Amino acid sequence: MGRTTRLSRVDEVLDELDYPVVRADAADALSDVTLELADGEANLGEVVSETASDSFESVDELNSALNNALPREAVGEPYQSEGEG
Repeated sequence: MGRTTRLSRVDEVLDELDYPVVRADAADALSDVTLELADGEANLGEVVSETASDSFESVDELNSALNNALPREAVGEPYQSEGEG
């Protein structure tokens, strides 16, 4: 059974991995997670597999790589946060 998480809460899922972790292992471990985005959904494992880094030293490093791999529309309107409005 798959899991679902919002982009704003993805650190909780990423924290389940043992670091450092290579990209392929992280992608495999996260392949059952659906990531809810501002413009739809994506498979977290697939997004991780599309990152530029070969490995990640920490949750923050993986999270940063994810944000760089996602299109701008996926995170919502520029300069807006989920808490506004």
